[in-house]
Amino acid sequence: MYNWMLWFHIISMVSWFAVLFYLPRLFVYHVENNQNNGFLEVVEIMEMKIYKYIGVPAFWATLLSGIALIVMSTEHYGMNVFQMGGWMHAKMTLVAILIAYFFSLGHYRLKLKENTAYKSGKFFRIYNEVPTLLLIGIVALVIVKPF
Repeated sequence: MYNWMLWFHIISMVSWFAVLFYLPRLFVYHVENNQNNGFLEVVEIMEMKIYKYIGVPAFWATLLSGIALIVMSTEHYGMNVFQMGGWMHAKMTLVAILIAYFFSLGHYRLKLKENTAYKSGKFFRIYNEVPTLLLIGIVALVIVKPF
C-alpha cells in the first residue's frame, strides 16, 4: 500500500507543480496586457480555473498523501518522522514555504482580478522562479538525504 500512496503523492505533486509553474506566467501576461479588456477576460477565467479546479485539488491531494506517507512510514520503515533525520525536517520546511507560495498565488489572482495588484511583469517573472528553486531543494533532500 505504501508504494501506491507514494505513486499517488508523486502524481499529485506533478499536477500541483504544473499550476505553480504556469499560473505566475499567466500573471505576467495579465499585467503586461492590462489595457486589452478582451484578453483580460480570457486570462482571468484561465487563472481562476487553473487555481481553483487544478491547483486546489492537487494541493490537497499532495498534502494529504504526504501526511499519509509519513504515517505509513512507521510501518514501512519502522521509524517515525522524528527518526528520519534532519533531511525530512528540512524538506518539510521547504514544503511549508511552497504552501505559503501557493496561497500567495491565490492572493495575487484576486488582486489582479480586482485590478489592485501593483506588481510588474518583471516581479511575476522573478516570482515564477520560486517553485523551481524549492523543487530542486525538495527533490535533492529526498534523494540524497544529506543529514
